[in-house]
This record gives sequence, structure tokens and C-alpha cells, in this order.
Amino acid sequence: MSSAVYRATINFADKFVPQKLRPLWEHPAGPKTVFFWSPLFKWGLVLAGIGDMNRPVEKVSIRQSGALAATGFIWSRYSLVIIPKNWSLFSVNMFVGLTNLYQVVRVLLHKNKEKAITQ
Repeated sequence: MSSAVYRATINFADKFVPQKLRPLWEHPAGPKTVFFWSPLFKWGLVLAGIGDMNRPVEKVSIRQSGALAATGFIWSRYSLVIIPKNWSLFSVNMFVGLTNLYQVVRVLLHKNKEKAITQ
């Protein structure tokens, strides 16, 4: 049922796509596929990671940030070996990995500083 609604929506939208945007619209990783929408919504994780940069370091979860960093880097690699290569997915996953790696480093530096103070 939902795929029929999706196809009907795409067929309707096809009529309104300007000729200049046709190559993007028809691309194997274009708006007609999950390869386009998945990375688009995943930018929300990047925005959340950037927002966490202002969060007190004591409240940052090293496990969560580490898992997101690892996931970001693993999926970055995957996005370059699938066909079609998905550069949008690559870039969003790199940013997910980098923003969360920053959080991990932040927590580790804070813990080392606390350890040095107590000794």
C-alpha cells in the first residue's frame, strides 16, 4: 500500500521537475531513492553532535559518542563501496564520526585532568 502511494507521489512530482534538475532527479542516488533521504535526515545527528559541544563534559556519554563515532566511520567506508557511490552518505557519516570523536576526546581529556588533580 505505502509503495503504491510513494510511486503515485513520485509520478505526480515528475511533471513539475524542471529540465535543469532532471539529472539530479533521475540519478541512482537521487530524491526518488532512500540513498537521498537517509543522508538528508541523518544530518540531524550531526546537528545534535554540534549542539552537544556546549554540553558540560560531565554529561557527555563516552559510550554513546564512541558508538556514534565508530558507526560514522564504518558507514563512511561502506558508502564508497556500494553502487552507486553515495557521496552524500559519505559526507554525513564523516561528520557524524568527527563530531562524536571530538566528544570522546573531550571526555578523555577531562578524565585525565581530573585524575591529575586527585594525584
